[in-house]
Formats: sequence, structure tokens, C-alpha cells
Amino acid sequence: MRKLAYSVLILFALAAVASGAVPNPVVTGPVASPGIPGAAAHNYTFFATNHDLAVHGYIEEEFFIEGTANQYNTPAQTTGTIIDGNHPYKTRVVVRRPADAKRFNGTVLVEWDNVTNNFDAENMWFFAWEHMISDGYIWVGVSAQNAGITALKKFSNDRYGTLDVTHGGTVMGDRLSFDIFSQAGQAIKNPGSVDMLGGLKPRHTFAIGESQSASRLSTYVNSVNPLAKLYDGFILLSSLNQKIRTALNVPVWKISTEFDVNTGEANARQPDSDMFRSWEIAGTSHVDHHLRQSREPLELRDIGTSSEAAFAPTWGVPTVGTRVPVQYILASALELLAKWVEKKTPPPAAPPLTTTANGNQIVMSRDANGLALGGIRLSDVAVPTALNNGTNTGPGSCARWGYYKPFDIATLNRLYPTHAGYVSAVEKVTNENLRAGFILKADAERTIQEARDSAIGRLDSLDSQRGRALSVFDRAP
Repeated sequence: MRKLAYSVLILFALAAVASGAVPNPVVTGPVASPGIPGAAAHNYTFFATNHDLAVHGYIEEEFFIEGTANQYNTPAQTTGTIIDGNHPYKTRVVVRRPADAKRFNGTVLVEWDNVTNNFDAENMWFFAWEHMISDGYIWVGVSAQNAGITALKKFSNDRYGTLDVTHGGTVMGDRLSFDIFSQAGQAIKNPGSVDMLGGLKPRHTFAIGESQSASRLSTYVNSVNPLAKLYDGFILLSSLNQKIRTALNVPVWKISTEFDVNTGEANARQPDSDMFRSWEIAGTSHVDHHLRQSREPLELRDIGTSSEAAFAPTWGVPTVGTRVPVQYILASALELLAKWVEKKTPPPAAPPLTTTANGNQIVMSRDANGLALGGIRLSDVAVPTALNNGTNTGPGSCARWGYYKPFDIATLNRLYPTHAGYVSAVEKVTNENLRAGFILKADAERTIQEARDSAIGRLDSLDSQRGRALSVFDRAP
């Protein structure tokens, strides 16, 4: 009888592996962080946020998760297969959540940390952290790739020395990362003895990622999610020209910046469907000024250097990073994705950016001010006071940072002879974007108020007042 029972258990385990069933990892934590961020001992969470979470009723905690993971074959746009399993791993998860259950809106955003710069970068958090905490989301960052683990050990081997996502160096190429990301989601949705959400119960668990992380999530969507069936939806920001399978069981949303479209995404476009959406945003770079404001202080604090700061003086236009608020688009997308899942109503369609092909080169169509045509055009592009271009020139990572170049006073006065005219134009396009669903009401109101408070259309009179004041000063004894 015992032999029969044992055989049944073995068959059940083999069936679970073959089907891609996701095991629950062992979770430990929260890991103590007694050190003050920035202290030399580094006894704190790497990239602990420098935003004041407590003011917003939020807390930040770090956990370790461990278990055994599978390797997958991941054919393009096709369900994958398991190569083998039982590869031990241990990694970390960072959680930022409301301290009070009443503040939680029911949605958990699980971000695949970006390692393009060879450290864990929370790029989706950096883009949209204000909305995440103002609207009560839980944000979870997962260290799934070896480059991030290597950087963590360099930051603090005492804290992170036991982490490993390579089975002791025998499985390279981040082949375990897909199953690790699944198991992180499993621990969130079906917690064991340690609940990383502190007892908060999610209605939706969405996977999010930017750039390289969005590319890996695209592979996850195509090959692993059909097996794991774990995440309720996906937002892929700047997915590096990856096409998505047409047979989808959960909503998948690609959001692309002007830089992305100009560097290949135009050739990877797909039609919208009941389970797929694609938005493209004019005047935006792959990584922008808003992201840099959050990320660079943490780089300088925890790594001691910033490649952006080092290269910026040599870039074609030194004012790197576009200022068009991508975060407003992401805020609306997060809200609409929850409605998409709950009500089975896809979000509104958006026009693509206007491009043409010149051989193998994608050419972006531009207006008289040099701004991209088509796509989602926020007031910063449709009623511009500066040139926001998604692509820059120069060494290193310069191209993907784009640039921002303010118009001079003469140009502003020519475009907007009166303040009332400028405000009216901003109000018109912003309300159109609000009605279209591209932005939320709070961000529309903020945009319009900023226009009302600006000096645009009043620069001649202000200049004259300054001139008169200077003349009086010059005549003073």
C-alpha cells in the first residue's frame, strides 16, 4: 500500500512538472534593514526608495524566496516546453504596499527588475510611482536575472551573498528567470506561512516591465504564461520590437515611446484585439527625465556612479531625457487594465505614430516644430513650448534618452501671442485626451493648471516690466 501511495505521489509530481504547474517557494523575511540608506555598511535594501512612503501611508519590505526552478524552451510566439527542473535558486523580492488595508485598491503590480545597466532598476516604479502610491497599488519588484544578483552581492555580500539564480553556475543565460518570476507571483497570490503582502488580499496580479524586462516578459507571455496561468494581465513598456502571440488568455498591453517606434517597433506592429492593445506616445524617449530624477540619486547612493551623469556632457543635446509625462499614460493604462480584466472591455484604441520606410530605416514624420506626428499627443507635443525628441546622438546609451530643447522667447511669442490663447489650446487637447481615455482626470487638471500658472503668452509684457524696472534702477543716484 505504501509503495502504491509513493508511486501516486511520484506520478503527481511528474504531472505537475510536465504541465508547468507553479510551486510555492519558501519565503523568509521581512529581511531586517537597520542601516540608514546611504550608510557605508550597506545594511539596508538595495535601491531602498528615497520617496517618503510613510507620508503616503506606505511601507517597504524585502524578502528572500527560494525553491527549485525549471528551464524552458521558449519558441517565438508559441507555447514553450520544460527542458528540466529541480534547479535550486534563491533571490529577493521588494514590496511597497499600503500599511492600512483600507488604502489598498486590490491590484498588485509585479515588476521584472531591469538589469540593462547591470543592476536591478525598478524602471516601471520610477516612471509611475506617484500614481501607484496615490491610488493604493501594491508594487513588487523581483530580482530574476543574474546581472542583478551579481550587483547585489557587490553592494553587500553580507546581505545578499547567499542569493543565486544559476544553480551554482551550472545554468546560465538567465534560463531559470521565467520560473523564478512565476514562483514570485505564486507566493503573492497564494501565500504560505510568510505573506509578503501583510495579509492584504489582491483581486488582480499584473506583471509589468520596461525595456529588457518587457522583452523577457514578452517571451514569458508567448511561451510560459500559457503553462503557468498565473498573472491576470501584462503591461509591456518598450518591449524591444517583440511580437506577441495572437492566442492570449489574459490581456496584454504594449506601450511604446517614440524612440521605440523609431528603432524597430514600427516593424513589429500588430492589430489590436479583444486581448491585445498597443499605444504609441509622441515626443517620448526610451528612458526620460522623470525616470532619471528617481533613479540617478539611488545610483549615486548605492553604486557610487551614474553612467547618465558621466556621458551627458558629451551627448548631442546635453538636456537629456524628454519631459512629456509618460507617467500620465501609464496611470491611465493601469486603471484601464483592471477594468479590462473585470469587465472584459478592452481599452480605447490609439493611433500609431506616423512613420515611413527608407530602405531598412524607419523615418518619423514631424511637424514644423520638429515634433513627431501621430500617436498619443499630450499637450506638451500638441501645444508645445519645447522640442521633445525621442532620440539623441552621442556615445553610450545617449540615443535612448532623447532630449528636451526649450523654445526661445521669440518662438513662444510667435506661437502664443496671448496667454488666454495658449491656455485654451492646452485645455482643448487635454480634455480630448481625457475623453479618449489616454489620461486620468487628476492629471488633466494638473496639466491645465500648469498652463494657467505659466508665463506663456505673457512674456512680452513681463519682459517690458523687467525692462522698465531696469531703467529705473539705472537712473537711480
